[in-house]
Amino acid sequence: MTALIDDRPEEPAQALPWSCEAEQSVLGALLINNQAYDRVADLLKRESFFGANHGDVWDAITRLLLTRKPADVVTVGDALTTEKLQEVGGYSYLNELAQCVPSAANIRRYAEIVAERAAHRSLMQTADEALTVSRGEGTFEDKLDQVGSLFATLRQVGQRSRPSYIADLLGSRCDYYNDLAAGNVQPGLSTGIPDIDRAIGGGMRPGKVIVLAARPGVGKTSLAMQILLHVAKSGETAAMLSQEMEKAELADRLVANEGSIGYGRLCDGKLSDSEWSRLGPAMDALNALPLVIDDQAALTLHDIRTKAFGIKGLRVLAIDYLQLCAASKGASKHETRNDVISAISRGIKALAKDLGITVILLSQLNRDVERRATPEPNLADLRDSGAIEQDADAIAFLWRARSYQSHTIVAMSVPKCRQGQPGARLAMEFQGHYQRWKPSSEDVGHGTRAPAPDGFDS
Repeated sequence: MTALIDDRPEEPAQALPWSCEAEQSVLGALLINNQAYDRVADLLKRESFFGANHGDVWDAITRLLLTRKPADVVTVGDALTTEKLQEVGGYSYLNELAQCVPSAANIRRYAEIVAERAAHRSLMQTADEALTVSRGEGTFEDKLDQVGSLFATLRQVGQRSRPSYIADLLGSRCDYYNDLAAGNVQPGLSTGIPDIDRAIGGGMRPGKVIVLAARPGVGKTSLAMQILLHVAKSGETAAMLSQEMEKAELADRLVANEGSIGYGRLCDGKLSDSEWSRLGPAMDALNALPLVIDDQAALTLHDIRTKAFGIKGLRVLAIDYLQLCAASKGASKHETRNDVISAISRGIKALAKDLGITVILLSQLNRDVERRATPEPNLADLRDSGAIEQDADAIAFLWRARSYQSHTIVAMSVPKCRQGQPGARLAMEFQGHYQRWKPSSEDVGHGTRAPAPDGFDS
């Protein structure tokens, strides 16, 4: 093996378990044989590499290969920013990597060594975090829950799916069919609106991504919050990651919904006597719910994963909204906005499967929908990326059908649904003054576009 520059970290980081030679061998093998990537992609990710320069090279190789472009010394160097290329060691180091192994025959074993050392580092880091928790303030039970959550997350992240013969699956599926027929289990968590549950194939199922898309002001945030409220009332943990609205504003909407309190009056403090009497009970009811709200702006995929894994017992996660998400740090300078959104969309689908949760992904629509004679959106109106359509298990569009003085009739169509029959169309009544949604029996066929009711475009 060709000798390489020794780029090992200095003490005390050197004491952490890692193998510089194995990391170099994996990267070198990929540079001389791109087809070997499929043999290690299930084992490795950027965080598997202890050397920061090696992580950068892995990222560049991955981006190139996933877009069906060759990854060699020249193309990988070009895919890195000038600063990153210098930090990696320049083209000379990339060339040394490509010459450090004669072939990619043993790349799987090299990758196993890298992954094993990374797992040990994660275990050490988690143990350090657990020690910090144990030394901190709080009751023993609280600390025990936190430490248990840390190690449960570590175990979950390390899990890999294994192939199964159909014979191994059918026994449990038969039991599930029987329980389903007997009413002992439900296909998925209810949204609280039976018409929506039927339209998306029986409710919100684990590992699924439901895209809720509309133009601004139609009410997708309000609807998502009501669904989360219903989930929390059923005893399941739900969370909203809002990049557009602040926590306090979302809390106001929940109070208005729960207490039947005028949202506008709640915001300016001009409540009626009856509303004041309902305010306390509404806040007490909300206070007891496992409902989490986060309002960090410009979330990266890493941010979303970290927050989701950190919420104990999470069942439903809403993200408001996809197009406000940001590219990960260190993203290639060549990536378009479409590339960024596509990567985040794929990552959110992977997150739903990894955690076994339902993700309600809010999305904006293109302006083209407003230029057409009929207001119903179609799949081509999804903004920024066609990957949203590919990754979603169900897609639901919202648009205003008609407006009345006290409420708006909002139509929903479900053009894609993997668990049910696509093409469902239903009507809902949106009471903007209470931030509340109810089923409606009104017809919502193709019709004229309804204006937004003043003050209630949420």
